[in-house]
Parts: sequence; C-alpha cells; structure tokens
Amino acid sequence: MEIRTLRYFLAVAREENMTRAAERLHVTQPTLSKALKSLEEELGKKLFIRRSFSIRLTDEGALLRNRAEDLVQMADKIEQEFISLDDISGGELFLGLAESYQIRYLARIIKDFKISYPNLHYHITSGDTEQIADKLDKGLLDFLVLAERPDSRKYEYLAFPEKDIWGLVIPKSDPLAKADAIRAQDLAGIPLFCSEQGWNGDIRSWAGNAFPLMKMEGSFRLSYNGSVFTREGLGYLLTFQHLIDTSEESGLVFRPLDPPLEVTLYIAWNRYQTFTPIAERFLQKLRDSFASE
Repeated sequence: MEIRTLRYFLAVAREENMTRAAERLHVTQPTLSKALKSLEEELGKKLFIRRSFSIRLTDEGALLRNRAEDLVQMADKIEQEFISLDDISGGELFLGLAESYQIRYLARIIKDFKISYPNLHYHITSGDTEQIADKLDKGLLDFLVLAERPDSRKYEYLAFPEKDIWGLVIPKSDPLAKADAIRAQDLAGIPLFCSEQGWNGDIRSWAGNAFPLMKMEGSFRLSYNGSVFTREGLGYLLTFQHLIDTSEESGLVFRPLDPPLEVTLYIAWNRYQTFTPIAERFLQKLRDSFASE
C-alpha cells in the first residue's frame, strides 16, 4: 500500500467525485480509477459505492479514511522533518492546544523564537485532551498543551505560570448574574453547557454530592460556540475565565465557582520522543522562558 495511493483515496473521499479528484491531483481519471481498483483488490474490500454523479464511502472505506489520514499526516511530517534537518534558521513545529488564556505565553515564546529562527513554520491543532493527545501519541505532534496533569510514565512536561479559573458565563439580565460567585446548588436543574472532559472531570469532582442534580444541556469542544448558545438564552456555560468576551457590550458576565476551582495548564511531550533540531531548540526556549516567569 503506497502513500501516493492513499492520497488518491483521500482526495476521492473528500470530493465524492472522480473527475474533481483527478483534477485536484493533476492525474488522469483512468489513472485514478486504476489506483483505487488496485487498492480495493489489495484490501479485499469494497471502499466506494459508485453512483451516477457521486461516490460514497462504504463502512470499510470510512475506516480506511480515518487510518489513511493519520498515515498521510505522518508521512508529511517525516518528510518535513528531514527537509528541516539542515535548515539552521528554521523548521517545522507541530503543536496541539487546549483552550486557555495562558496560550498567550506560548504565543509570546513563538514570536520571540522566530527572531532567532525566521524560517520557523508552526502548525496548530486545537481541541480537547482526547483529540490532541491521540495525535501526540501517534507522533503527529511535537508538543501538547492540556488542562490536566500528564501521565509522567508517558510524558515529560512543564507547568504554565498561572492557573485557569472555572466559572459560569451568564446572560447579564439573568438573576444568577447578581451573584458574586456560583455554588453547586445554584446549578441544580438548570441547563448547562460544558466540554465533556471538564464535565466528567473537574466539574464532577467540584460539585460532589450535588453533581447528580446538575443537567448538561449540551457539550461543546469550543467555549465560543457555547457562549453563543448562552447569549441566546438556551443555558449557562461552564468554562475557564478569560475565554469568553464578557465586556459591557457583550451581554454576558462571568462568575467564578465557589469554592474556587483552579486548574494548572501543562505543555507536554513524549518521554522517549526524538526531536528535530528546531523542536529541541524550542523545548530549551520553553524551559528558559517558563523558569523566568
């Protein structure tokens, strides 16, 4: 199974049309059709359902798409790493980021780092820990920022200088907005938005016996989307402070939880990872910068 063939397969899966995929790949349609037929024969499975004007993935095709995306990303990363080995002025960095206002520390470090390495190119993947930790484990990322202590058996890590503070984002006109802080009993029975990771981790531990009385209306990986639903009056958003605009014009307010719920943010990397030269230098920059905060 060749990487080139997997690229062909992914292009057809995205376009759902053989002609458009061939144009995007700059190959002839017969060449593309022959490659996909050979792939199906190699795997012994039908990957596409062909219709008059479109192509759909079978269940087996959907499974291959997930695996092929990781394999192609890995091949691209390996190629970029080897290209950058002799580039003393830059290279490629791959980072997975959780949501936090402390990401500003990382942005400042990268900005300063680019002064010394102007040909640095960085690639950012955002999401919750489950999404991005899997990419780190597969070698698709160099560094991972997450809002829970990493497993020291697998990762080395540094702690960010500050804490993230959990609270509730509330429509300004809501009676709850008058409170100085939000207790677990205040949340009983009302519609709540939260990330699944935060709900089943930090919030469950914080609420204790009151947790069964709390109702998650919907889950969001991105707090901004949750704030839109909150602004429309569909519920209340549990999230970190500073992630959502709660200025006077926003129509929203943030109230911290009581007792306070604070979380440490970490940047982690695989314990046995072999870094490219630019990633090695970036790690030293991280160590020096965090030590000085």
